[in-house]
Parts: sequence; C-alpha cells; structure tokens
Amino acid sequence: MIFQAIADLAAYAARTGLIEEGDRVWAVNGLLEELGLPNWEERSARERPLDEILEEILDWAVEHGRTEDGVTARDLFDTALMGRLTPRPSQVLGSFREKYARSPEAATDWYYRFNQDTNYIRRGRIARDVKWVTPTEYGDLDITINLSKPEKDPRAIAAAKAAPQSGYPKCLLYRENEGYAGRMDHPARQNHRVIPVTIDGRDWFFQYSP
Repeated sequence: MIFQAIADLAAYAARTGLIEEGDRVWAVNGLLEELGLPNWEERSARERPLDEILEEILDWAVEHGRTEDGVTARDLFDTALMGRLTPRPSQVLGSFREKYARSPEAATDWYYRFNQDTNYIRRGRIARDVKWVTPTEYGDLDITINLSKPEKDPRAIAAAKAAPQSGYPKCLLYRENEGYAGRMDHPARQNHRVIPVTIDGRDWFFQYSP
C-alpha cells in the first residue's frame, strides 16, 4: 500500500509541474527518507486526488510510528512530505518573474494554483467551507463558515505547552517561515514560497493566506 501511495504522490508532483519527469527517482528517494523506508518496490502510478494519497500515507505513518495521530501532528508530517516535492524559492521566483513579464494576472493566477498544488492552500478543506448569500436592505451579504482551519487538537495544545518556547519565526507572516519545519505550536511551512516585491521603494513579500 505505501509504495503505491508514494508512486502516486511522485506522479502527482510531476503532473502538476512541481517536479520534472527526470526528478522522479530523486523525489521517490526523498519520500522514502521522510518515511524511514530503506527500500523501494516499483508500482504503476495511478491518478487520484492529493488528499486521498496523503491520507493513505498518513495512516501508514501513524500505524508505523513515524508520526503521532491528531490533526496537528498529521499536518506537520504531510507538509514535510510536500516540502520534498516543492521547488526551491529561487526556482519559484524565476518562474513567477518569467510569467509576470508577459502578464501580471497570469503570474498571480499561476502562483495561486502553485500554492494549491503544493498543498500549502488545502483545496480539500476549503471545499468544505459553508457559504451563502443573504439579501439585505444594504445589498447582498456574503456569509461564510470557515471550516478550512481545523479545531486545535487537545494533545497538540498540551504538547505545545510542554515544549520549549521559541521566538522563531517571529510570526506566521515573516519571511523566515519559508521552508520552516514547524512544531506543535507553529505550522510547518516546507511547502511555502513567497514572492519579493518592491512597493514605494520598500521591500515586501507577497504570499497567499493558507
């Protein structure tokens, strides 16, 4: 089961452009390392949703003691897996600038899709959000219930309290989050990439909210 899921995940990365076809062996070996597997059994890849593939790998990782169960621990682990497949910041910036030179709209659209493909923006969770429109005397009112961010796991809260306190990164929006492994009180960001921009002579960083 686990080898099939790894093959499917590597194929997903190639299909979405996160890796080149020539990177596939390298990508598989990185996933094997993350999962603590010393060997590989070749499988024919199947095309299926990313959430399904990651869920299967996470279940295996919990069962085999590679990670604890619970939302926070699983999020930390699947982000580490996706970090193995996410291009370096310089590569992402190069792609963005190349597209931006032709069309700023196309570049930002590509960057948004890229953030979804790396699972930094979790499509599956966003799809569960509840949305509706209610007419009012002031115009239509958009109402949403945000289910994208899961409730904190009590085990994660206890673990975060017991862990040594760290001031790094200083907040969730700092540049230093890019590639950060995370901890029980700070989300993993191995799959996070930011775009440097200059506005009114000052340096900023463009990123989407996860």
